[in-house]
Amino acid sequence: MSTPALTPVFVRLKLSLLRNGLRQSGGRKAAYITSAVFALLFAALQLIGLIALRGHAHAESVVVLAVAVLGLGWAVMPLFFPSGDETLDPTRLVMLPLRPRPLVRALLTASLVGIGPLFTLCLLVGSVIAVARGGAAFVVGGVAVALALLVCVALARAVAAANVRLLTSRKGRDLAVLSGLVIAVGAQIVNFGAQRLGQSGLGELDPPAHVLQWVPPASAVGAVHAVSEGSYGLAAAQLALTAGALVALLALWSRHLTRLMTSPDGSTLPGAEAAVGQRSSTGLARLLPAGRTGTVMERSLRYVWRDPKTKAAWVTSLAIGLIVPVFNAWQGTGSVYFACFAAGMLGIQMYNQFGQDTSAFWMVAMTISSSRDAYVELRARAYALLLITLPYATLVTVLTTAMLGDWRRLPEALGLSFALLGAMLATGAWTSARFPYSIPQEGYKNVAPGQTGLAWISIFGGMMSAALLCAPVIALTIWLNVSADGDDWAWLLLPVGTAYGAALTAAGLKLAAPRTARRLPEILAAVSKG
Repeated sequence: MSTPALTPVFVRLKLSLLRNGLRQSGGRKAAYITSAVFALLFAALQLIGLIALRGHAHAESVVVLAVAVLGLGWAVMPLFFPSGDETLDPTRLVMLPLRPRPLVRALLTASLVGIGPLFTLCLLVGSVIAVARGGAAFVVGGVAVALALLVCVALARAVAAANVRLLTSRKGRDLAVLSGLVIAVGAQIVNFGAQRLGQSGLGELDPPAHVLQWVPPASAVGAVHAVSEGSYGLAAAQLALTAGALVALLALWSRHLTRLMTSPDGSTLPGAEAAVGQRSSTGLARLLPAGRTGTVMERSLRYVWRDPKTKAAWVTSLAIGLIVPVFNAWQGTGSVYFACFAAGMLGIQMYNQFGQDTSAFWMVAMTISSSRDAYVELRARAYALLLITLPYATLVTVLTTAMLGDWRRLPEALGLSFALLGAMLATGAWTSARFPYSIPQEGYKNVAPGQTGLAWISIFGGMMSAALLCAPVIALTIWLNVSADGDDWAWLLLPVGTAYGAALTAAGLKLAAPRTARRLPEILAAVSKG
């Protein structure tokens, strides 16, 4: 009795998964159809735009960079969207008697079914048309399109197979939450690149394109341009490099599949015991103060590392707090005072402190019986935030100052940053007690339904109050800058700003503590709503 071919079975399986997924709900079907229409429309417009580049002096640089970015997208897609394709998880096939090589061929073919491969195909075809001149170039272009498409798909599969244990765990879901950060940072980079291109023209793309034309899958498009220029040896080398990359990726994918099919995962008893041993060996507790202060600090820092929503908020603030001043300084349009953006972004993390605990806040509430207990709780949370914020704000300020070469304003910028941070810690402690709100653990919403007004008052009202509290230091900075001998005394802004920020923090904690102790039932009800 002959065994049926594996590849057609997996293609039908992929189509069945797509069809059955759309049958689950009307909303899911509408979302899928809408996303497919927009993706295909964008692909068509992109294809037309690439064809319009045909004959342009810098067409090769544009298409090489586009294909390189496309390959990068295929590499990171499984990490940030692991649930987008159920066939990305080969552990579902562990119990089936399948050999790695036939399995790789079947999965690779099935991976070519979907919107992503069709979008990639349109971009690759447009890239080839943009740079191909002559019959030989179009023949090589057909081979290049096939190789580049297979490299992209094999790259995604190899990355998914290498990280499948992570992607199916809680940390993998945490990583998916951070995908919004990658999109935000990528948008800033694209915006910066567009501004540079608008000022200097497409010629700015030539140096990186000359390097990336040797990096698969962009090397396949580079081979098409080389044939158009008559450099057949160069084209052969670039095609060989792309084919070699495909073979290497398939071998790597096959090896990871074999390991996944034959080795136990971390959910077994030895793996769990090892993980417990690793957790217990961390020295974080030994580095923190004793008593309640150290306990609260450790809990807050663990939230930053382990809770998906808290981690996403922190990483986003860290990234944007660095991007804004550094990118402006890089363009030559920034100021050392832009470094205060880092302190401001991280100071926001002090707002809604109890909402971050969600329904687990009841355990904290049971340990607070007086204003003193509430003060120690809030102070320890502020200490945990300062443990990250102070060195980070200092680093961003020094880096921005170094890029601008304006070292004489470093004390002013640091003093303003520390004063702003102290003001935000003070107002954040008070608004946490006065306007608490719940943060849903599921989904992408950061505010529970019906509490949006509280969130706006807490965050934006607190930020406006912090700006007003910083007015004396801001006024002193302006006065020293317009004064004739102000440069001789500008260094005083560092100790003055630091002392002022510390005083604001202490005062804010003192004012927030009694209110926190009195309003524990209301706070618990508010943060448990979601």
